[in-house]
Amino acid sequence: MPERIVGATGRGFLLLDSHPAGCFETVARMRAEAGEVRDGAGPVALIVGATAGYGLAATVAGLVRHGIRGVGIGFERPAGRRTATAGWYRAVAADALARELGHDFVFRNGDAFADATKTETLDLIAERFGRLDYLIYSVAAPRRADPGSGETFQSVIKPIGAVHTTRTLEFDRDGTPEAREISVAPATEAETEATVRVMGGEDWSLWMTALAERGLLHDGFRTVALSYIGSELTSAIYRAGTIGAAKAHLEATALDLDKRLAGRALTSVNGAAVTQASTAIPGIALYVSLLRAVLGDRLESPVAQSVRLWDQLTGAEPFDLDEAGRIRLDRWELDPRVQGEVAERWAAGEIGDVDWFRSQFRALYGFDVPGVDYGAPVEVELPWP
Repeated sequence: MPERIVGATGRGFLLLDSHPAGCFETVARMRAEAGEVRDGAGPVALIVGATAGYGLAATVAGLVRHGIRGVGIGFERPAGRRTATAGWYRAVAADALARELGHDFVFRNGDAFADATKTETLDLIAERFGRLDYLIYSVAAPRRADPGSGETFQSVIKPIGAVHTTRTLEFDRDGTPEAREISVAPATEAETEATVRVMGGEDWSLWMTALAERGLLHDGFRTVALSYIGSELTSAIYRAGTIGAAKAHLEATALDLDKRLAGRALTSVNGAAVTQASTAIPGIALYVSLLRAVLGDRLESPVAQSVRLWDQLTGAEPFDLDEAGRIRLDRWELDPRVQGEVAERWAAGEIGDVDWFRSQFRALYGFDVPGVDYGAPVEVELPWP
């Protein structure tokens, strides 16, 4: 297959192509950060949303530290006129990592919301692994088709109740940063409900019900859905907005699942990170840039947080729970001293560590990753693992 040079084209927080070698190196760096490698077969895990963000970090950390077997689900686009999505290349790299480590972990490409994906995945688990020990649910999606009615729901990122004005960070075509003020109109009740239907706990509950009905849960099974709370600086657009309503539904679903299914269902409140989902939220980019300026290397990566999550899920470390029963991996972020300094910089009009943020954002697509020769041609038409 022909090779070509891949450049970072696009604008704002959307790049049109992804760099395979950069995505491979990203996974290699995540592997190194995860630390000590475990030998031998580990527990069986299903990770829904395994090719990006915290789901990818949980996959790599689980493979390296606990030798997980099982299935990872992503929903990615192959190469065509453009390159494949970054998640496609990361799945190829993570599959190679699993095989190198000797762990039977399968990546599937499909819509996690669809009944067909659930059925095919459960069939695979039953035939190849027997039963499941863990399910990590990490899905951020713009829309969802209800498997019963077929109705499609569209999520929105809006405040609830009133117009919200905030500062947000943007980059022009040349990569020059700019903080500007924007106003976001409040969501309608229908928009809020649609966002809950997409981003809340309904699909997680459907996965769990299907697994339980098929008898695919081991004794001691545990499941966790990943959530976020964040700062008061972003609460109007996030935790008090439509996405926050969805996260509240996700957390209520955990309580319901914990009561009606064998095993333990939890939510994990993770700390801030640069992800493809978070860059779409007004104000989040500026906030994370300021958070990095305050914390420097003390800003905890998704891999580091995922290592702690797996240690708690497997019993290697005790659960760090809050009064609502949620795992808290974000205490470093919400430390009052940290939040106080971030708030001071926000009020002073600073824009934080924008060079770091820009490199982190571009690395989501495989660019600006150290050690990669971006002038060399690469093969982009790689088969799904």
